[in-house]
Amino acid sequence: MGKKETLKITGMSCAACAARIEKRLNKLEGVQKAAVNLATEKASIEYDNSRIKISDIIDAVEMLGYNAVIAEEIGRDREKEQREKEIRYLRVEFIISALLSSPLILAMLLTLVNIDLAFLHNEFFQIAVATPIQFIIGFRFYKNAFYALRAKSANMDVLVAMGTSAAYFFSVYNAFFAPASHDMMMGMMKELYFESAAVIITLVLLGKYLEAVAKGKTSEAIKKLLGLQAKTARVIRDGAEEDIPIEEVKVGDIIVVRPGEKVPVDGRIIEGSSSIDESMLTGESLPVEKKVGDTVVGATINKFGTFKFEATKVGKDTVLSQIVRMVEDAQSSKAPIQKIADKVSGVFVPVVVAVAVITVFIWFLVVGNLSEGIVSAVSVLVIACPCALGLATPTAIMVGTGKGAENGILFKGGEYLETACKLNTVVLDKTGTITKGLPEVTDIIALGHMKEDEILNLAAIAEKNSEHPLGVAIYEKGKREFGVIPDPERFEAIPGKGVMAIIGEKMIYIGTRNLMAEKGILLETAEEAIAELEDEGKTAMLMAMDNTVEAIIAVADTLKESSREAIKELQEMGIEVYMITGDNRRTANAIAKQVGISSVLAEVLPEHKAEEVEKLKKQGKTVAMVGDGINDAPALARADIGMAVGTGTDVAIEAADITLMRGDLTAIPAAIRLSRKTMKKIKQNLFWAFIYNTIGIPFAAFGLLNPMIAGGAMAFSSVSVVTNSLSLKRFNPYKR
Repeated sequence: MGKKETLKITGMSCAACAARIEKRLNKLEGVQKAAVNLATEKASIEYDNSRIKISDIIDAVEMLGYNAVIAEEIGRDREKEQREKEIRYLRVEFIISALLSSPLILAMLLTLVNIDLAFLHNEFFQIAVATPIQFIIGFRFYKNAFYALRAKSANMDVLVAMGTSAAYFFSVYNAFFAPASHDMMMGMMKELYFESAAVIITLVLLGKYLEAVAKGKTSEAIKKLLGLQAKTARVIRDGAEEDIPIEEVKVGDIIVVRPGEKVPVDGRIIEGSSSIDESMLTGESLPVEKKVGDTVVGATINKFGTFKFEATKVGKDTVLSQIVRMVEDAQSSKAPIQKIADKVSGVFVPVVVAVAVITVFIWFLVVGNLSEGIVSAVSVLVIACPCALGLATPTAIMVGTGKGAENGILFKGGEYLETACKLNTVVLDKTGTITKGLPEVTDIIALGHMKEDEILNLAAIAEKNSEHPLGVAIYEKGKREFGVIPDPERFEAIPGKGVMAIIGEKMIYIGTRNLMAEKGILLETAEEAIAELEDEGKTAMLMAMDNTVEAIIAVADTLKESSREAIKELQEMGIEVYMITGDNRRTANAIAKQVGISSVLAEVLPEHKAEEVEKLKKQGKTVAMVGDGINDAPALARADIGMAVGTGTDVAIEAADITLMRGDLTAIPAAIRLSRKTMKKIKQNLFWAFIYNTIGIPFAAFGLLNPMIAGGAMAFSSVSVVTNSLSLKRFNPYKR
């Protein structure tokens, strides 16, 4: 039986660590898919729990020398506490290392200006200062390197441990064991490189500290979302109001919310009305009017009235919890572009070690200078650490998905964030997407001897059990006119065509031309009137009784205010826009003309929408299907990207690759802009990560890069990558 689990993994130092854990997990029998994210320090695992236990998976990670625990078990507060503890620990280690390194750096700087303070250059003093840095503060590198080598792999810790050890032990040799050279006899100083080893460790720790602080900032979107939640709820129990922690609220509890308070959990209003600020969900600042029967969502803010509601979803089931979980899953997932970094990281460290060894031999055999060869090899080992490579993609994904969540754009995973930037075609469902999905009856045209009110009454009875928006519009109009509407004796929905109902002894059909043609009902008298209505953008439905057309009922759905603007934005971005609808071609063209769409797919039954999407894909287009996330599920699934324009319902969130919590279409170009911006950041990050190494390694091998400078460059390459990703926080996806 398939199961998904997320593990929190500690002890990873670079991309090679993440790649090694991922490779090991994917080899385990019963594990279907495993992805390890260096930035979030999490592993997402899909496995067959009848073949392997989660404890076996954790054991496999720990055998590699890392710590693993089920993410849910440690909780967010403990995770935050662990991260803060790690930051504090790194800060203390760095300060101690910097203080111990400072006399060694001072000795080197004074030498450059021909000032000689003998005790600073004394080998006993230097080894006394360098040794605690190398083996106490630097113990983490040796420990992690040991585990990596034991697993027949190599990572950043191997490079740092090898590089600093080479500098340290070469200095020990020169200080105490090397035969006295002619230069030493002339009073010149011995070649000691203790400062290189010490400064490299210090700079690596500084880089790790800054990286840890920056990585904490990448997940601020989650903190913001969690911070929106109310802490308590005012519940009615035993007839009295009682404030209780939100964790104790149960489904079915009656909760009172006063003006200015947060709605604690999801529910349905049973008494009162209000205006509610749902901007945390949709990014839309205007309050939404709510009355009895309407749903409310936890963490939204009650602006004016007092109301009571019944809790329907609590804890992990609330919309906010779903959003948080979706954002966390997206931040832990991998974008396809990360495969480049993963492949490089897998072979990078062994190649670098080989380059370092070759560097020593060439300097010794060709140039005849072993000292310079070792120093150059140390620089090679240090400059080449692939930390930045491992952080380039996930940090940008984390910030990008977080930024999306803050703006009501939920990406289900990193792969969808990447694919969205490649979109060149967007297919928009008409009803509920381009239009408000709340059609109203505009015309009733009698074609026989029946009166308008009689037509409306029969049509309302026939449509009473219909779930189609057009049928609901007719029923609602009838209810307003006549009050209580009786049930038909029999009702049958005919998908994409209309309905059939038996009222009294009369068989009534209400629907499209196709339905009438299918039933052999002639339309000659109706064609002219239908054409006029359709040219006005109205949907004309035919009502037939006992095989004779009796009336035309026209229904119009109003356009969303944002539709025209959003479609224009998409077209300006170079994206081709299609409208897809079950309406006849004349009505569809009239609506499309109003919003500026020239490509129309009309008279498409719901079950055929997916086929139309597939046809566009076969033409080489990268297609996004935009619908309500429920009726359009097959088409959403078939598209390269399925976008649900919804109001935050759990079904909408589950149905699509990207959920647009706003009801308006401006979220579509915003999502694509955010995707393009995030991918731009990822490419910049990968470029700089590769540049640091590809340019740095030859410089180091030719002796043109001091080991300390190499250490600094390596440390700050990671910091620069994370900082570049963090700059996404200033990006507004709704701004052109």
